[in-house]
Amino acid sequence: MTVIDCDSHVMEPADLWQRYLEPKYRDRAIRIEEENGVEKLIIGEKVVLEGVLAALGGAHIERLKLFSGGLRYADGCEPASYDPHARAALLDAWGVDRGVLFPTIGILPFPTDDMALANAYCRAYNTWQAEFLQTVPDRVVAIAAVNWGDVDAAAAELDRCLKLGFRGLFVPPETIAGKRPGEAHFDPIWARLQDAAAPGCLHVIVRFEGAATPFRTWSESGAGVVFGFSMGATGQLIPALASMVLDQLFERFPRLKVGSVEAGCGYAAYLMDRLDEKFHFFRAMSPLPMKPSDYIRRNCYFVAEPEERCIGAMLELVGADNILWGSDYPHVDSRLDAPALIRASVAGLGAEPRARVMGENAVRLFGLG
Repeated sequence: MTVIDCDSHVMEPADLWQRYLEPKYRDRAIRIEEENGVEKLIIGEKVVLEGVLAALGGAHIERLKLFSGGLRYADGCEPASYDPHARAALLDAWGVDRGVLFPTIGILPFPTDDMALANAYCRAYNTWQAEFLQTVPDRVVAIAAVNWGDVDAAAAELDRCLKLGFRGLFVPPETIAGKRPGEAHFDPIWARLQDAAAPGCLHVIVRFEGAATPFRTWSESGAGVVFGFSMGATGQLIPALASMVLDQLFERFPRLKVGSVEAGCGYAAYLMDRLDEKFHFFRAMSPLPMKPSDYIRRNCYFVAEPEERCIGAMLELVGADNILWGSDYPHVDSRLDAPALIRASVAGLGAEPRARVMGENAVRLFGLG
């Protein structure tokens, strides 16, 4: 059967932005500097992370060692995380046909108000990613990164990426300058995705000052790394996806496809039921002509974690076309045996639903047929 990993990442070469940025921006490149033996990740001339940069990747390293210091960013980067030929070899070893590629550093929020600089950061990443794609075009699916803070520039960059063969767009699961991603302000971006039949992919992002915004005070109280990694995902994806539905995004763009990535699939039916229940009480105050769950079934897709136990139930409750899987390779909270784990998780399903989850749904979502 076709097997497609719908949540994997590259680890960008540390000098990517120094090499690919236009010369006028190069003195402000995203980069890693070392001071007194401590690495610092600098974005927009601000230090966003220091001392544990190996933990941006590190799926192959014991976790306590990753967070104890002494390792560098390069230590957390397996060759398959930045070299396209090594990635193809890993996919062969896994028995996986393609991997959908998201950024790592490039997915982090840029702490700058300079829109021209943020736009240039995205162009540089996408140019490098296009070269990765062109090296192994039948093995990876490239996902574009744009600066949502500048809608016109974002739309233009998305146009460029679509022409280069990218098959989706990273969507930050949070408000941008106080605007929700489903608001009409961003319609030029959504219109291009609908026309291209390419999905917008809501993907969890790391906020180093705390987990997802709804849980930030809990993280600041010392709730711990397990709390942050587990609650941060749905804490970002639930409000993002709910707001898209309620902001009528899918009413304005009925053919638009939106994926939920790295938060699992099990929350999907809960979200549908929760929204429908409250919609029942407040329908007179909502402009939606259909129930929220109708839009989720029609327009939304969910990437299951490799060991989720509820995949079969989500296929029934959400939709047979709506569930995919992902490894999150090579991030710190991923596992190198993810393909074996997802095969075990769907082993009890029938042949047809198993094939859908493992790859056929991804073929349709990303237009790979």
